[in-house]
Amino acid sequence: MDGDRVEIDGGIMEGGGQILRVSTALSCLLGLPLRVRRIRAGRSQPGLRPQHLSGLEIIRDLCDGKLNGGEIGSTEITFTPGKIKGGTHIADTKTAGSVCLLMQVAMPCVLFAASPSELHLKGGTNAEMAPQIDYTVMVFKPIVEKFNFTFNCDIKRRGYYPQGGGEVVVQMSPVKELSPINLTERGTVTKIYGRAFVAGALPIKLAKDMSAAAVRCIRREIRDLYINIQSVREPDDQAVGTGSGIIIVAETSTGCLLAGSSLGKRGKNSDKVGIEAAEKLLQNLKHGGTVDDSLQDQLIIFMALAKGVSRVKSGPITLHTQTAIHFAEQLTKAKFTVTKSEEEDPSNDTYIIECQGMGMINPNL
Repeated sequence: MDGDRVEIDGGIMEGGGQILRVSTALSCLLGLPLRVRRIRAGRSQPGLRPQHLSGLEIIRDLCDGKLNGGEIGSTEITFTPGKIKGGTHIADTKTAGSVCLLMQVAMPCVLFAASPSELHLKGGTNAEMAPQIDYTVMVFKPIVEKFNFTFNCDIKRRGYYPQGGGEVVVQMSPVKELSPINLTERGTVTKIYGRAFVAGALPIKLAKDMSAAAVRCIRREIRDLYINIQSVREPDDQAVGTGSGIIIVAETSTGCLLAGSSLGKRGKNSDKVGIEAAEKLLQNLKHGGTVDDSLQDQLIIFMALAKGVSRVKSGPITLHTQTAIHFAEQLTKAKFTVTKSEEEDPSNDTYIIECQGMGMINPNL
């Protein structure tokens, strides 16, 4: 069997955990045995961290697979997938490792399971270097459901750096196949809304300050829209530890959702947190694409699996997206093309990501 293993170099391009997530999810879906070497070679602490290991373990459990090299610090793994089954699965990073990244690796797999699944994902809900759970619910969910599936995401408890302790329960039913998406018309921004939160020992005033600073920043560019950013203190029984942050979403006339977000940390002024999120949102609105830079790479695996041609208009292509495309093409029969968009406004840095999907059919349904 070993001769047929797909060899993946985990140190090229983005050189991080994303290579592991995309390639193991596709290995699980396509029944391809895999070897990944030089895992996270591009990072200051190479090898598997707790979060990547729990992602590998949930994939292994989802399909009764075999995983070798699955320990913290390991820079090489081999994985042999089995048949994807539904049911209840638990992944616990035991750290503040992101539950959203656990969801990224598991979700494509359970879509092609034999029966409905319930995933209990434990770790950090609002972590650095990963989408916040609020982003997943407010932006990722409504857009990814355009591929013709639905899921339920219940935030049981929020958990913050350094101890984590959050829990999210994701429920979804399998599908026969995924439909392609066409997100090429931006439309005009019709509303801007968001959520500024504090938890634990922090006063609600910090959330209000983040929100006010964000609104002032957006107002300089967008004057005529009502901006509704709620300030929230997370209930103590639904949050572990102390944390703060903000997410701001712009919704357009064609149903596009683009966001900017930022997390508070000790010594960081709350105005600065609000302004950072507002500037990210404005940057995402400036390029004229239909998706923001956090969603861009998350759609690639679904585009590759869908049946038919998907088209997404985006801003500058991120290294994460280039990496996802590279490994999706290496492992599936999907073909991607990225072309500069023919814009009325040549100053707009927009691209069309087009994919002829492989048309994955669920063998279990």
